[in-house]
Amino acid sequence: MSRWIVQLQATSAADLDLLPGSAGRNLKGSLRAGDVTWDVASLVLPEPGVDGVETLEAVAVAPLFGALVPFTGARIKRAFLFRVHANTPDVITQRFEAELAAMPRLVRTIHSWALSRVDQSVSPSFWTHIWEQEFASLDDLNGDYAMHPYHWAGVDRWFDPEMPDAIVDRRLAQWLYEAPGPVLR
Repeated sequence: MSRWIVQLQATSAADLDLLPGSAGRNLKGSLRAGDVTWDVASLVLPEPGVDGVETLEAVAVAPLFGALVPFTGARIKRAFLFRVHANTPDVITQRFEAELAAMPRLVRTIHSWALSRVDQSVSPSFWTHIWEQEFASLDDLNGDYAMHPYHWAGVDRWFDPEMPDAIVDRRLAQWLYEAPGPVLR
């Protein structure tokens, strides 16, 4: 069973409640996104099967690290997709992954989270990694998370092309939606 994160094109009349898993219309701040993000578990990439909904892009998730942190109520589900340069040595990629996975211990507004690689054998993709989090609100994402010193002094150097440690391609994607309950399980 694979977990998939799918970008959908959807009419305003499309009934997203008919989709299995979790789906929601992308929020302002989404980048390189369709109309809807759909999180679903399936052996193969499922067809939406809902009138007015079409698949634009899909990635199969191969988890590396993660934690489930229960909390009740609606939440913001974020998927941040990026590509580590192909010539990056494995030991450097693994150090980067470990430093990124350390972030939730320091940033308390991150609830459930997962750092994964894209399963290229199931869904070949430009993206190599997916960094997912659940936040209680957009303010938690745009405030404490985005402004945290570890984000800027630790993790950002891997992404900033002006830094010698940069290993991530400049093309990034961020998919944000409001979910009524837990998405990462």
